[in-house]
Amino acid sequence: MKSPEKSSILQEDKSISRWYGANLAELLGEKIMAVYPQFDTKKYVKIISSECEGMGYTQRINLHTKTLHQLLPIDYPKSIEILTSILGPENPNETGMFTNFYWVGPIGKYVEDYGLDYFEISIKAIEEITKRNTGEMAIRPFIRRYPEKTMQKMLEWSLSKNFHLRRLSAEGCRAKLPWSTKLDNFIFKPEPVFKILDNLIQDDIKFVQKSVANNIADYLKVNAKVGFKFIEKYKDSSNKNTQWILKHAVRNVKDI
Repeated sequence: MKSPEKSSILQEDKSISRWYGANLAELLGEKIMAVYPQFDTKKYVKIISSECEGMGYTQRINLHTKTLHQLLPIDYPKSIEILTSILGPENPNETGMFTNFYWVGPIGKYVEDYGLDYFEISIKAIEEITKRNTGEMAIRPFIRRYPEKTMQKMLEWSLSKNFHLRRLSAEGCRAKLPWSTKLDNFIFKPEPVFKILDNLIQDDIKFVQKSVANNIADYLKVNAKVGFKFIEKYKDSSNKNTQWILKHAVRNVKDI
């Protein structure tokens, strides 16, 4: 079988859950044991094999995360140090969660579920995770608990040279991110989000442009008045990237 690490999972097999069973436990277990030899990979594989049958993608990610928490040190700083140390080289491509770094998914979920009391450690982990996979889900609980600190960090990311971090700054604060609960923080006071989008409105990376457009599109659903006001601000821009973003943002809006 061709390795899922060398091509898109969606190209290999339409069944996403195929890659999140015992084979993922074996892969992650091998990586973890290289830096933490006492990790019980056999138990990890056994638990996943016995419980994942019939589960979909989200349930499987949750199962992997829960099992990792059971088998890694209970001390969160220590466990997340182990998990981030296996991440390897950064992803140079404009790809998201279902490609070469699909196996990073449970690590992001680990931060989301167990790292909320450790802001600085977890934010640093999210930075590293998103350079390979994505931190868009993991960042949302931090926005809810620490809105000012988290949005300030995301504003910094919007100016990063790393396009994965720039993308996260727009994608993570979307009001209606797919597969996630609605983020109500900034629906009626969108200034922290729009400061980020201002920094990205001319971005020349398509991966980032799509996130900016989708963030704007979300506002057209949850607070159309402020969404259209933001579009009005840039509608006469001569920048081709800005115009692509605005066009993509309104692609599903009728009578415009």
